[in-house]
Amino acid sequence: MARQAYRASIFHLLGDPGSGQHIEDGVLVVEDGHVAELGAWDEIAPRLSGVTVEHFAGSLIVPGFVDSHVHYPQVDIVASRGAHLLEWLSAHTFPTEARFHHKDVAAETARFFLDQLLRNGTTTALVFATVHKVSAEALFEEALARNMRIVAGKVLMDKNAPAGISDTAETGYMESRALIRAWHGKGRLSYAVTPRFALTSSERQLELAGRLLVEHPGVRLHTHLSENVEELTAVHRAFPDCTDYFAVYEKFGLATPTSVFAHCLHLSPGEWARLGKSGSGVAFCPTSNLFLGSGLFDLAAAEGVGARVGLGTDVGAGTSLSLFAAMNDAYKVCQMRQRSLDPFKLFYLATLGGARTLGLDDKVGNFETGKEADFIVLDAKSLPLLRRRLAHVRSPAEKLFAIAILGDDRAVARTYVAGALAYARE
Repeated sequence: MARQAYRASIFHLLGDPGSGQHIEDGVLVVEDGHVAELGAWDEIAPRLSGVTVEHFAGSLIVPGFVDSHVHYPQVDIVASRGAHLLEWLSAHTFPTEARFHHKDVAAETARFFLDQLLRNGTTTALVFATVHKVSAEALFEEALARNMRIVAGKVLMDKNAPAGISDTAETGYMESRALIRAWHGKGRLSYAVTPRFALTSSERQLELAGRLLVEHPGVRLHTHLSENVEELTAVHRAFPDCTDYFAVYEKFGLATPTSVFAHCLHLSPGEWARLGKSGSGVAFCPTSNLFLGSGLFDLAAAEGVGARVGLGTDVGAGTSLSLFAAMNDAYKVCQMRQRSLDPFKLFYLATLGGARTLGLDDKVGNFETGKEADFIVLDAKSLPLLRRRLAHVRSPAEKLFAIAILGDDRAVARTYVAGALAYARE
């Protein structure tokens, strides 16, 4: 790929907030799909002789968003009314996921889902498929065609679920192993061993999930943890020998530095401490937590034990694939916990924080030299209220906060994947 340059206002994070870098008139130089150089236009321009420069005047370039937890088969049940988690799963999720044994259904949904991610500025995601092997294959095929950095896996679920969306411990193991061998490390794809949650897997299945992690170093573990109070009670009944919910995953070797646990709303102090020691990551899913009435995430508790935290949209209980919506709701959730997040923290959770949670911060999440050039161009012209608000901001921080709270897919003018244009707003 030829050397290219993109000129605009540029913002990214070099670490947890406090280390943000904002360049009012900056230039991002990309070569062979990776960041070659970043800096002020006046400094770098003299070195760009013969290089094509795209100038996005009045726009802001930020790293591509990272969605730390989302279900691609559930795009068709977004905004489905229901009670709390367990009832919602039975009424909406399970019937919808039963359709995904059809390759055509899986492929069409995967195409729509990935196109919507790009439309919303999301270039990396940790994704649930369904129990059907073909559902994971369809997602990987479509992601590979778009050169997206996607981590995904087929669901493991051999109990407490209808026959049409259940596997067995042995078939789940064999199919997961086959998918790992076929897709893990292919292009920009990675595999995640994916038990839905403790209640839908037998002890044998969880044991074999742990074996997969041991047999395939570098593969992730992706599951749910402590989302709903009723769920906690059910887990205690199902695993009476475990002191708490997190202990179930510890028992089977699933609490590792490559594990990501979605939600974590009702963890005890002891569970938080052990999660922190395990090195596992946490997906903060404020939109779905509010929609299902599950609870308010305790970001301070997670940070207190050194847990890596990223934002997840958690569609379909989440009501938008936009990380802007997740940032908006994350701010409100933290307000309810007497903490006011600044815009740097919000963008951190949606970019570098998510990359760290997925163990991909050596590849994506910011514009450090050598990283993959996933980025988005934000332009407020299509959002009248945001455009008007930005006319009155007094600082870069105030501008970023307004974009985080008022932005949506209309603000995404372009999305680039590994330096190549993957989406352009019409």
